[in-house]
Amino acid sequence: MDKSDESQLQIRLITKQHIYAVPDVPLTVPANVQAKALNEVLNQLLQENSQEFFKPKDFDFLVVGQLIRTPLIEHLQEKNVSTETTVDVEYIERTPAPEPQETILHDDWVSSIQSNDKWILTGCYDKSVSIWTHHGKAVISIKEHSEIVKGVTWIDSTDPSKGFISVSHDQTGIIWDWDMATNIITPKISLRGHERGIDSVGVSPNCLRVATGGWDTNLKIWSSSLDSEDSGEPSSKKLRGNSSNVIRTPVHTLKGHKESISSTNWVDNHTVCTASMDHTIKFWDCELYGISNEIVDQKAFLSASWSPLTKTLIASSADRHLRLYDPRSTEGTICKSTFTSHTLWVSSVVWSKYNEYLFISGSYDSTVKMWDTRSPKAPLFNLQGHEGQVLAVDWSNNKYLVSGGADNSVHIFKNKDVVGK
Repeated sequence: MDKSDESQLQIRLITKQHIYAVPDVPLTVPANVQAKALNEVLNQLLQENSQEFFKPKDFDFLVVGQLIRTPLIEHLQEKNVSTETTVDVEYIERTPAPEPQETILHDDWVSSIQSNDKWILTGCYDKSVSIWTHHGKAVISIKEHSEIVKGVTWIDSTDPSKGFISVSHDQTGIIWDWDMATNIITPKISLRGHERGIDSVGVSPNCLRVATGGWDTNLKIWSSSLDSEDSGEPSSKKLRGNSSNVIRTPVHTLKGHKESISSTNWVDNHTVCTASMDHTIKFWDCELYGISNEIVDQKAFLSASWSPLTKTLIASSADRHLRLYDPRSTEGTICKSTFTSHTLWVSSVVWSKYNEYLFISGSYDSTVKMWDTRSPKAPLFNLQGHEGQVLAVDWSNNKYLVSGGADNSVHIFKNKDVVGK
């Protein structure tokens, strides 16, 4: 018998969630205790200390900032924590599992998706751009592009009247106007300047600028204004015989990547982060128009997401892994964690905009996973439903996790961990 089966440890249960605080006294537990048993001990203590009816709750436990996913003794040994002294075990209320909601069927692969407070915006391989409710009801769909739509984004997620943008392999982007009163979508501005298909698009936090990246390896910066007179562009002119009535050229073209730009994120109003198939992530200064920082790794990058909450980047590569990068790091490697659970390429990743620890990923293995950065060895949840490759995931609306894929469908999952839901 392994000695850890017989030995015991002294622990102290602590929490920052004061409503669940228990007396700060050492407890003796088996060395091989796991999270499930700790949860039972904690709920028993909460029951004893409660002055009223107490309903048991689910908790997670952290030691040295990481969630316990193995027997406690193994976790401590891995983290080089002494078992001779009392170990502080922090507990937090467990994130509840997202609940599957509606499925939205498309006529072809769903390659891009973004939600806001009320609507879901999708781009499809059938060249269409569509708007849906979070209950799966079709609002409107239109085809203006001549090739597959690879990226969609609201200009201002809090105000749909400011329009949205789509980018396509037809080498153009379109800025759309949506009149919600009449439910009429009008392609107002055609973004022309890329020499090959466009794969990614992002809008600056102040909603004034757009960044696009594509197969011509160039990053291009544009005005997002629906008003051609207010764009500040060097050239905006009317098009004849085309429903996109104004053509707009970029404010600036930034060169430096050697392969396709797969992901475009604004860090702030003056900085863009791009991930590329050339194995690099670059940070661009959009005032000086140069590279301010660069991350080089071993694989082509398929997707990336910047967190304004933690100032870190999560990225997926042409392998099964996700990696967390801290570009400010001055000690050790910039890559701080690697997350492994998917069995095929991870095509899309996005941070929660409301919780600094959570993000979701979608993979060619047909799964969507919810992760906590404090648990790199295992996801919190596997979200099932897709029957083909997952091509896009989004968590812009805190209440809903959405994903689209090669099974021609969008899946909606409701986030139960929402205050005031």
